[in-house]
Amino acid sequence: MTPSPKAVLWGSEFGRTLTLQGGDGRDHHPHAFTMWMAGGGVKPGFSYGQTDEYGFYVAENGLHVHELHATIFHLLGIDHEGLTFQYVGRDFRLTNVHGEVAMPILA
Repeated sequence: MTPSPKAVLWGSEFGRTLTLQGGDGRDHHPHAFTMWMAGGGVKPGFSYGQTDEYGFYVAENGLHVHELHATIFHLLGIDHEGLTFQYVGRDFRLTNVHGEVAMPILA
């Protein structure tokens, strides 16, 4: 795959709920968050994954952060498995020897 200079990615720190946090603003949660991608080989005009009705937990098609990173590397033309190195007898890589490219989101 040839990397595209026209890839745009946006992500948040972590999710925000619809409920209030002691009356001082919306509550935070680390279980689900929104990210969008455009160009660079991402399938246009669709969404992947869904949360529960409160936006708190992943309900379907969630991606682990390692899968997200593997997919971003793929979009940049980098084989994340090729970045594996060994240290003290253990394999390490930026996707922590986990994560597969999320093929359903690719064009």
